Parts: sequence; structure tokens; C-alpha cells
Amino acid sequence: MFVLSKIFLFAINPGIWVPLILLVGTTLLWTRRRSLGRSILTAMTVFLTLISVLPMGQIMLGPLENRFPVVEKIDRPVHGIIVLGGTISQHLTADRGQPALTDGAERLTEFVKLARDHPAAKLIFTGGSGKIFGQELKGTDTARLFFKNMGLDTGRVTFESESRNTLENAQFGYRLMKPALRERWVLVTSASHMPRAIGVFRKAGWKPVAYPVDFHTLKGYAWGPGFNLRGGLNALSHGLYEWFGLLSYRILGRTDNLFPAPQSSAP
Repeated sequence: MFVLSKIFLFAINPGIWVPLILLVGTTLLWTRRRSLGRSILTAMTVFLTLISVLPMGQIMLGPLENRFPVVEKIDRPVHGIIVLGGTISQHLTADRGQPALTDGAERLTEFVKLARDHPAAKLIFTGGSGKIFGQELKGTDTARLFFKNMGLDTGRVTFESESRNTLENAQFGYRLMKPALRERWVLVTSASHMPRAIGVFRKAGWKPVAYPVDFHTLKGYAWGPGFNLRGGLNALSHGLYEWFGLLSYRILGRTDNLFPAPQSSAP
């Protein structure tokens, strides 16, 4: 299922199929099917214009990022803090000798902040490698170097390095930490990823407080005139990834709800 999911997500990436469709349309212009080629190119021109002008980030990511509120302060005791990987370039780190973080680095920076705010809390970073090939380089190596550079005592952190996706983050992390029912854990991940992550962690036995970070949209609907093809494609790709992830995880029984909601109790 891991390999199939990676192939499927690769196939729905607009950065893959948009150029292919444009190539097909252009090629048809030089054949007897030039009329079909013109139709394809016209349709793609309209599509690319729409995603460049319309607020794709707000449309695709807004509902995901607004599902769980920002946690400004946690008053009650925190027994443990979980942070998910996926925002690390382990290959660049290994090549350059410096921690290389990708989009979503707020996961790690907020984790360091929370660790300092709650010095008695257990800490776990969970995330090995999400790649089909190149499993020998793990995200935990980069995370350990980053935490050390930020002055965080890495001896406090449990590093789980075998998980390849969100499901395994929850399952492998649970086996390592064995949280008691009375313990209160905080889960740190990107806001758009939080609904899927919370659903999986609840299914695995955790009952964490959602601590969303790495926002890409404003709280309210905000849109003005503009033209941003790259931003529109990125937002579409990001949104499709998370929405299809929610749907597939529910179909496969990895979560109990299609769109998990916050718990009734406040943090």
C-alpha cells in the first residue's frame, strides 16, 4: 500500500500531468488530429489561467487549516509532545553537513519551543523516510542535528526512524512511547495535515491535543486581483494531496472519520 500510494500521489500531481497534457496537445497540432490538439491546448490555457487568478490556496487548503484552532497557550500539564517528520531533506543534509529543512519547518521550531516550555514532558520525533528508494537516509538524522544546533538536549528526545507515512508515525510512535490513558500529549504538524494526522493518531490509541503550525491561508476569505501560476499549481497539488489522503485513509479504515473534528474540551 505504501508503494501504491506513492504512485497514485505522483499521478495526481498537477506538476506531472499538466506538462504531459500540453505536450500531447502540441504534438497533435502536427498530425491530422490538429483540431483535437487545439481543443486540448485551449482547455489547458483556460485551466491554467483560472488557477493563476482564483484563490486556489484558500479554496483547497482553507477548510483543512481552519479545522483545528491555533493553540495559544496550554495551561494544563503536558506529559508528552509529538512532532511529525516530512519537512526535512535528509539527502541535502548528508551532502552539505547542515540541517536542510523544507516547507513546513515550523513543525520543528515550534517543537523546540514547546520542549522548552514543558521541560518535564516526554518528547518524540517520528519520521524516517517517505521515499520508495533511498531508505538508508533517515529524517531523524537531520532532526537530531537541527535540535542540537537549536540548543535542545537531544537526550530528551526519542527518535523513531522507521515510519514512512502518517499511519506508521502513529503506530510506531505509540509502540515506542506506550502512552497511558491519563497522559496528555500534544501533536505538532502542519495545519493542512492535521485532520488526517489526528484521525490516524486517534485510531492508533492516542488522544492528542492538536497543535497546528505551518499555515498557508488566512483565517477569513481574502482574495484580490493577481496572477500567480506557480502559487496556484502548488496550492492545487498540496490540496489534492491532503484531500485524497483523507479520503483514502477513511476508505482503508485508517481513520474513523472522513474529516476528524476537534475534541469538545479545550486545551
